[in-house]
Amino acid sequence: MDKSLAKTPDPTADRPPGPSVSEALPVWMKIGVTSFGGPAGQIALMHRILVEERGWIGHERFLHALNFCMLLPGPEAMQLATYVGWRLNGTLGGLIAGLLFVLPGAAVVLALTIAYAWYGQAPVVEAAFLGIKAAVLVIVVDALLKVAKRALHGAHAWAIAAAAFTAIFFFAVPFPIIVALAALTGYFLARVSLESIPTADATVLDTEPVTIAQTVRTAALWLAIWIVPLVVASLIFPQVFTDLSVFFSKLAIVTFGGAYAVLAYMAQQAVETYGWLSAGEMLDGLGLAETTPGPLILVTEFVGFLGAYRHGGEPALAYGLLGAAVTLWATFAPCFLWIFTGAPYVEQLQANPKLAGALRGVTAAVVGVILNLSLWFALHVIFKTVTATDLGPLRLWAPELSSFQWDAALLAALAAVLIFGARLGILTTLAICAGASLTLSAFL
Repeated sequence: MDKSLAKTPDPTADRPPGPSVSEALPVWMKIGVTSFGGPAGQIALMHRILVEERGWIGHERFLHALNFCMLLPGPEAMQLATYVGWRLNGTLGGLIAGLLFVLPGAAVVLALTIAYAWYGQAPVVEAAFLGIKAAVLVIVVDALLKVAKRALHGAHAWAIAAAAFTAIFFFAVPFPIIVALAALTGYFLARVSLESIPTADATVLDTEPVTIAQTVRTAALWLAIWIVPLVVASLIFPQVFTDLSVFFSKLAIVTFGGAYAVLAYMAQQAVETYGWLSAGEMLDGLGLAETTPGPLILVTEFVGFLGAYRHGGEPALAYGLLGAAVTLWATFAPCFLWIFTGAPYVEQLQANPKLAGALRGVTAAVVGVILNLSLWFALHVIFKTVTATDLGPLRLWAPELSSFQWDAALLAALAAVLIFGARLGILTTLAICAGASLTLSAFL
């Protein structure tokens, strides 16, 4: 590895021994392979494994890191994994955690995208993923209950969570505005001392101070890692690669609040402006990304492959693979820039009572956002058709009752029994529900 990577401050200095890289590696691989369910499910999975099962990071510290990642552009769950990996094993640990969070899902999405380009949708895959989606729905609900129980302390936190849910679910208030208002509210509450909530745990020691020069070097290094390969690809290959590089790099900068915040814009640009795929294909890609492990923003890989596959020339498959690689690089390389540059300052934020109060406000808002994602996900799993109706500023989600999917509801009930009753693990539950879904589909 480039020696310049060592310039990134090492958070493991003077810390009691934690998991080694070799010990952490299979855990990050497990998280990457089983990270279904969008950001809510992925955050729940990491909390369960990293906080409850392994004890590698405390609950308060985990929430504080999540607050930080929610303020950054890009997929917050992937960045949270990168941050925890960085805390445990330095820059190498962050790289391993971040890459393993993305690569398993990227491999699955790529394989399914190639099959989609050649053959269209695969019924068997759709049937298996229906069971997975039903199981993920219950996993998300389980996580929501646990996170709410531990994160919401006092009436003010509950009020912020409720307000955040109402704002995003019923009024479609942009996520950055919700975060900003929650942070201001938390800051004000801390300033006037209306409530006192523990701001940290003792599971991880504070990181060493960093200098401005170290921060600038780290930022310059990762900015070059992000930009240079895209410039090279744009200079060597057809115009579509320039368009992919510029568009998805721009998207990576404005993707606050996760993929849901920019999906409409991305779909419109990919379909109407660039003509990389049709509106129906865009919806297929979104469904594919929702039912595979990894961040939902992996739908960019689907778009990039089809765009280069159709507009790059011959050999089409080679150009499609390169298009997928370019979009993945433009989407996820910036995440390492944000984390490795900003992570050393997270502890300093926690040490400031007023800023810690602001982040507590964001924590409460995150619970409301997870509830929003959970309810949105539940509607789209149980019902095949869900429409949004705007009544002035109010947005109401209405499922079409005739599109009720009894098999999805039955599979969700099975998952609830397995998780809440039998207390089975995530992998076992996913496997059982996928198998049950395949069995049901064989008799329909």
